[in-house]
Amino acid sequence: MKIILITPSAVGSRTGNRNTACRWAGFLRQLGHRVDIQVEWDGAPADLMLALHARRSHESMRRFAETFLCRPIILALTGTDLYRDIRHDAAAQQSMQLATRMIVLQERGLLELEPELRAKTRVIYQSAPPARPQPKLKTRFQACVIGHLREEKDPFRCTYALRYLPSGSRIWVIHLGGALSPSMAEEAHALMQEDQRYHWLGNRPHGQAMRKLACSHVMVISSRMEGGANVICEALAAGVPVIASDIAGNIGMLGADYPGYYPCGDEQALARLLWRAESEPVFYAQLQAQCAARRPLFTPEQERAGLESLLAEL
Repeated sequence: MKIILITPSAVGSRTGNRNTACRWAGFLRQLGHRVDIQVEWDGAPADLMLALHARRSHESMRRFAETFLCRPIILALTGTDLYRDIRHDAAAQQSMQLATRMIVLQERGLLELEPELRAKTRVIYQSAPPARPQPKLKTRFQACVIGHLREEKDPFRCTYALRYLPSGSRIWVIHLGGALSPSMAEEAHALMQEDQRYHWLGNRPHGQAMRKLACSHVMVISSRMEGGANVICEALAAGVPVIASDIAGNIGMLGADYPGYYPCGDEQALARLLWRAESEPVFYAQLQAQCAARRPLFTPEQERAGLESLLAEL
């Protein structure tokens, strides 16, 4: 089958949407399909369109539906779709109506949809391959933040939490991800001057970022909005427990009973969790055990099987 895969993120981008598109294209090719990744549909014939992002891919979906009246369209809903755009944006709402099937990346995404839309939606968790274990730092307790510096990620919350740690704490924070605005870069540099326990490392190649993650003691995801963050899959693949904001997208990945959540935007609560992870071995072991229990959801085999099952429906 010829599949057009639409993602709003251009070639060379390291955004989550581009990474998801490239990973899905690989799985679909393994299943025997021909896949062409495009930012906007070029009008070439295809048997099926798979589009990421309801609002930004709407025009491609609309033109494909008008050109090929009976050919299926699959729409994958991103975090900004689920938790912002579909509530008020007409293009995003129309994209959901055009879609033959939809994908959400974690179980709580279904709760954002009306029953008739939920019926045509499937949960497909993202994945990460097993990571080679790395030795942890012995002189510091390293918290790793991975994500571009933009408002939806609440990128500096972990840095603010450093101010509330006890004097005996050995926690420091490394942050990997590019600044998407000059003001964000300026703030990152200012925070490094203010607190030497914070190190913004900028955009790094994926392999290097994963090695930094693997030698960390915890990974912190402080986002205000997530559709289902792949960095959680990568942390679990590396055996690194997660401390997360209590937003639906994170709970849908880690489970409702996970003990590593803090109220979104609350750096004092985040500091208390970080200190518990550093100072209470029983609590840290609990985080490790529950992350390990969720890990089978996020394997490449599971993600590929989810895509294969969805195509079989069509």
